[in-house]
Amino acid sequence: MVSAKMMRKITVGSILSCLSCYALATDGLFLEGFGPISRGMGGTAVSNYVGPASMMVNPATMGLSDATDEVLLGFDLITTDISASNLATDEKVSSSTHSQNRGPYVAPQLAFTHKISNWTIGAGMFAQAGVGVEYGRSSFLSRGDVGGKGYATGAETGLENSSRLFILDVPFAVSFQVNDRLAVGGSLDAKWTGLNLDYLLGMNQLGSLAKNGRASGSLLGLIGTLPDPQGVHLSVSKNKAIASGADGWGISGKLGLLYKVTPITNFGASYMFKSHMNDLEGRGTVTAVDGIIGNVPIEGDVRFLNFNSPAKLDLGLSHQFTDKFLVAFDVSRVFWKDALKDIKVGFSSDVGGVDLKLPQNAKDQTIVAIGTSYAATQNLTLRAGYRQATQPFNDEGLLALIPAVLQKHASLGFSYNFSQSSRFDAAYSHAFESSMTNRSAYNTSSPVRSSMAQDNFVIGYNYSF
Repeated sequence: MVSAKMMRKITVGSILSCLSCYALATDGLFLEGFGPISRGMGGTAVSNYVGPASMMVNPATMGLSDATDEVLLGFDLITTDISASNLATDEKVSSSTHSQNRGPYVAPQLAFTHKISNWTIGAGMFAQAGVGVEYGRSSFLSRGDVGGKGYATGAETGLENSSRLFILDVPFAVSFQVNDRLAVGGSLDAKWTGLNLDYLLGMNQLGSLAKNGRASGSLLGLIGTLPDPQGVHLSVSKNKAIASGADGWGISGKLGLLYKVTPITNFGASYMFKSHMNDLEGRGTVTAVDGIIGNVPIEGDVRFLNFNSPAKLDLGLSHQFTDKFLVAFDVSRVFWKDALKDIKVGFSSDVGGVDLKLPQNAKDQTIVAIGTSYAATQNLTLRAGYRQATQPFNDEGLLALIPAVLQKHASLGFSYNFSQSSRFDAAYSHAFESSMTNRSAYNTSSPVRSSMAQDNFVIGYNYSF
């Protein structure tokens, strides 16, 4: 009982940590570009104007717009190819879609900016990140673990194994043109995080956690009283398009500057502060799985503590080689080490409670991106880009429900002007397949390899006046 809750916590924490990982992102907890212009240029946006979505990376670039007012209406469509393999039995399961809980994902891209003299103000709503898998109820992940021997050694439980993490960012941004060369900006961001999780934890995992003092609480001893314990299942989930089993609000912010080195060369820098989130809270069910008694569910309250997005430093340089051809280059440093040392989860019920502390020891991450833009005709602009990141997470922190962190993206995009004030933007990015293998008993009952590739589409309508 306690174990399940602990596992649930662990899973959630890891998911969040790896998540960023993805349904939406290379950068861990950030999409690989906000808005179709940035996405088409490999996510570059620190020193080049990418429309109202500029407020999501460097608010100082909002002033580069020629329009007094500008509106962006669009959405992301994210599709994934995810699988998990049990290295002990050579079994494999692929993620598929069974409900609104998992992908394909549709996420908003909405923003508005307004110029007043040297000031530009803006507000928006963007999906910052998301991830999810759907492995169903009949794979090796849904079998019990007899005697701590690993997945697929016990009976079929019929319990779901799935996950979904979604982070929504609502920025309120401002920029100021100090002089002909320098602009500064900043934003205050409200953030909402929602999490769904259905996860079966084997006895091998539970035993390893308890043995190393990573779990405490009155429920810990209860699972040992079962006649044939085979695992604990955690369910914190809502089958809704957005509403989640556990959620919470928080805040963050950004500071940025833009400097014109020459009339055709821009340098940009921005810093996103680590978020301060309230605990993710919700009602959940922990089910003790026993080979003799069967499934024993217990309802209670679940909390995921201190789940914050990391701080992030972005530097960028863009150069207008000709009136038609632009190249942008960004380098980012994501400070995971400070944000994700441990995952802390708590479960409480009328029967008792448990607290879990799961070490992640994430490493700081470096991301490089290059993007190009070419005005093919008066109405048509073409874009292309590439983005690559280092791996911030250790294989030992991988969970079966969390796909490998994607590290390489290639993208294409275009814009078509219907008129001087009306424009359609679109972009496609492909995340090349990446795999991770976890043999740690803390996060997996048997050695598991997780693989993932992804195709993202984003479209937007831009209107200026």
